Amino acid sequence: MLKKILGIAPQLEPDGSYKPSKLALKLGTVSKTDYQNTTYPKYTGKRSKILVIFTEEKNMIMKNGKAFSTGNHPIEALLPMLHLQNAGFDFEIATPTGKPVVFEMWAFPNEDEYVSKIFKQLQPQLQKPLSLTDFINNSFTKSENYAAVFIPGGHGAMIGIPENENVGKILHWANENELFTVTLCHGPGSLLSTTLNGEKFLYEGYKMAVFPDSVDKQTPLIGYLPGHMPWGLSEKLKNLGAILMNTKSDTTVCADRKLITGASPLASNELGKLAALTILKELK
Repeated sequence: MLKKILGIAPQLEPDGSYKPSKLALKLGTVSKTDYQNTTYPKYTGKRSKILVIFTEEKNMIMKNGKAFSTGNHPIEALLPMLHLQNAGFDFEIATPTGKPVVFEMWAFPNEDEYVSKIFKQLQPQLQKPLSLTDFINNSFTKSENYAAVFIPGGHGAMIGIPENENVGKILHWANENELFTVTLCHGPGSLLSTTLNGEKFLYEGYKMAVFPDSVDKQTPLIGYLPGHMPWGLSEKLKNLGAILMNTKSDTTVCADRKLITGASPLASNELGKLAALTILKELK
């Protein structure tokens, strides 16, 4: 009751899950982003496609058994896509089984015209995405048409993605065909899929930015999460040999070989710019 009075109690959703408290939403979300409508020399070559892998899962079960209402973070997904779109790239959107993309709509920046515009534009694909199996069956032989794989963040990227064999196959395919892999915040959980079936971590020794476990451990105090995380992402990546470039939830972005990463929602704009410029430079 005291938590409710103070506005730090996670808020119950109709399906029994919890979205962040009123205070957490005030502190951790924005109505308008820092997106910069940057002009790029538009890419007009053959490798104009970017595969975007979204989660189709909504609820993450915390250590205490409570479900966190999550999905993909809209800013972490749509800001980088705005930059990549401005640079001349098109998107193929996929989820593990082809179910609709799930977003953390409580984090949607409703007063941001650019984010709202691309969200509306992408609705047909977001509602009826490809399945990863379909992509593998139909597009693995057409790698020359692709520039990158993008995996947005949001805690939902840690549900069903890290243990999905098809995600691992796609990341290995991207690496073998010298495509870029772009991800941020909790999205680097997807990189764990490269270790399935006893394979060596594909990104051992890579520098990367990722959302810190230390911050996830603190957010239940203000009701952002309804309990502690079931496992620690940055710890797992570090134990596998990743070199983490940030200790805070900040604007850190990093490019190492063909991997481009960002630390948090705050890095979304910078990640988009870095990805667009880096890929354009490579494809010149």
